[in-house]
Amino acid sequence: MRLPRWAMTATVAGLAAVLTIPTHAEEPKKLTYPETKKGTVVDEYHGTKVADPYRWLEDDVRESKDVAAWVEAENKVTAAFLESIPEREAIKKRITEIYNYEKISAPFKVGGRYFFFKNDGLQNQNVLFVQDALDAEAKLLIDPNAWTKDGTLALSGLEVSDDAKLIAYGTAQSGSDWNTWKVFDVATGKTLPDELKWVKFSSTSWTKDGKGFYYSRFPEPQAGAAFQNLNVDQKLYYHKLGTPQSEDELVYERTDNPKWTVGGGVTEDGKYLIISVGDGTTSRKSRIAYRALGTTDSRTVELIDNHDNKFDFLGNDGGVFYFKTDYRAPKYQIVAIDTKNPDKKNWKTVIAEAKEPLDGADLVGNRFICSYLKDAKTLVKVHEVDGTFVREVDLPGIGTAAGFNGKREDKETFYTFSSFATPPSVYHYDIATGASKLIRQAKVKFDPTQYEVKQVFYASKDGTKVPMFIAHKKGLKLDGTNPTLLYGYGGFNISLTPGFSVSRLQWMEMGGVFAVANLRGGGEYGDEWHRAGTKLQKQNVFDDFIAAGEYLVKEKYTSPKKLAIQGGSNGGLLVGACLTQRPDLFGAGLPAVGVMDMLRFQKFTAGRFWVDDYGSSDNSAEFNELYKFSPYHVLLKNGPKAYPATMVTTADTDDRVVPGHSFKFAAALQANNSGPNPTLIRIETKAGHGAGKPTTKIIEEVADQWAFLVKTLDFKPTIEK
Repeated sequence: MRLPRWAMTATVAGLAAVLTIPTHAEEPKKLTYPETKKGTVVDEYHGTKVADPYRWLEDDVRESKDVAAWVEAENKVTAAFLESIPEREAIKKRITEIYNYEKISAPFKVGGRYFFFKNDGLQNQNVLFVQDALDAEAKLLIDPNAWTKDGTLALSGLEVSDDAKLIAYGTAQSGSDWNTWKVFDVATGKTLPDELKWVKFSSTSWTKDGKGFYYSRFPEPQAGAAFQNLNVDQKLYYHKLGTPQSEDELVYERTDNPKWTVGGGVTEDGKYLIISVGDGTTSRKSRIAYRALGTTDSRTVELIDNHDNKFDFLGNDGGVFYFKTDYRAPKYQIVAIDTKNPDKKNWKTVIAEAKEPLDGADLVGNRFICSYLKDAKTLVKVHEVDGTFVREVDLPGIGTAAGFNGKREDKETFYTFSSFATPPSVYHYDIATGASKLIRQAKVKFDPTQYEVKQVFYASKDGTKVPMFIAHKKGLKLDGTNPTLLYGYGGFNISLTPGFSVSRLQWMEMGGVFAVANLRGGGEYGDEWHRAGTKLQKQNVFDDFIAAGEYLVKEKYTSPKKLAIQGGSNGGLLVGACLTQRPDLFGAGLPAVGVMDMLRFQKFTAGRFWVDDYGSSDNSAEFNELYKFSPYHVLLKNGPKAYPATMVTTADTDDRVVPGHSFKFAAALQANNSGPNPTLIRIETKAGHGAGKPTTKIIEEVADQWAFLVKTLDFKPTIEK
């Protein structure tokens, strides 16, 4: 049997897999999975003994022959199951067809030139272009597709110098969070010798003279530990062009707390370096320091010396700094802090907290362009620098608008708009007049008039009203028979807004209903909504998602055997928790790159950043709550039980949520699923948490997920030709 690309690993002698392949004409037969050995590891948390029989699956697949053998055996089982599904090839052909459309980003303007990304349709990676004017011929600058044949080396970030002559750009190999930064000369089209390694969770910021830039990096990991060890001791450096990284100037560090994160950016006028010091969690609570540039005074001044609130720097007028902050404003406000009189009593509110949460703000064209969330939909308002309201931006409909970037002196900016059935469109916005002009529109091979989207509000377990978007073909019959995919996230203050997705479009085209629930834990209604889904209140998130499923069943969109749930990362945890808490409510689950072991997540790579949302097993009260819902441990505590059909997805180079989470969960699920439903794991090779994934891998994964649901939800899809 020829395995698909994602299932290929180095051949390792080891586990054998026996598989009976069911067909649609047969009753499903229980699969025979690889024999997964159990260890005897037992940990004690605050007096409670907790078994961890699959601890060995935490080992790095690159370092452990046993784990590599297990991965290969599991992928063989999954590949054989997926290849047995008759509709799979037609699904893949159709997703390839509709994915094959020209994708062009909104341009961004630097040094009088316009930069944008473009993908002809099926290119593995997007390509960077530049224009001297919007109607001028575009020149190709950086094409990551030329770097590797399989597209697994991706462009992970870039920063253009103020004169638009140089570009600092990051590369990521196989989806890893580790980036290597280089410098590109726009005029010559060549990459300079500069190379910066061990950069993670950092961009770059050029000095005004273009002679160098600031960036943050971690110490070089020990051999073999780059994809597992905790990321600590991040430091801010200045790199001077033409010099080796070993000579970079150390600008700022916090030896008093190596878990804190450190980042820096140069103000638009080039006069200050703004230093942001995170508290080591994803709460983004930040201390703020600054340093005057171009002077003999190189002192670092601590402006905000605590982690009580969040501060996002927006711009400055000399020594007056503007911040978006939740200080005394859980839905955020914009304040001005005069560095000559920095006491809190002197802080000035420029744009007060509104009814809707302030999702983002930019200081462009000497005006604040503020994006708010109104029931998870974008609302954009324009204010003068003194806070005076100017106007709302007239958006083309209900959906998501993003962009509005630029400089203080710009007279124009750009934004994209999309919704579930509206492909991305790029608009030019005149800051003075408020006029929006469509300049680019994606041409996807489907008819958006055949679909409808609506928003409903349902009651969660405790009575909280939760919004949910529901999208499907027009003329849908509410008879409880529709295959339905419910998606959620619910964490880290991240909001789910209506956006276009080719894969979701295909799901609806096949006859499925697609729903997105805006759960607590997200940022849809500000900090209070976020906090209501964290730590000891994390169960609220799962209750919200379960209630969303119950609503879809009650309103006869679907039935439990036709209802699938999907989520990635924190959303993978969501799916894992809900599958184990309410296996009767769902027909299938697609947990992707999920956090499944809630007692040990903080011990790996970026896991420590999540303690502010999850809590930690090091705390006794938080341990008790984590132990209740940790998907891996619930499976072990419950013992044999019938679970919905499940296909776990992860990748071998995921150094954000290490694949050991998914490995352990899948092993425990296979060992404890007493029912006939398949419980599979699909392990991608040469890929990571998701960023930078090549188009070919994206298409293959989507095709496999939809084929899995077609099979396990037992429906006949409509596949356009």
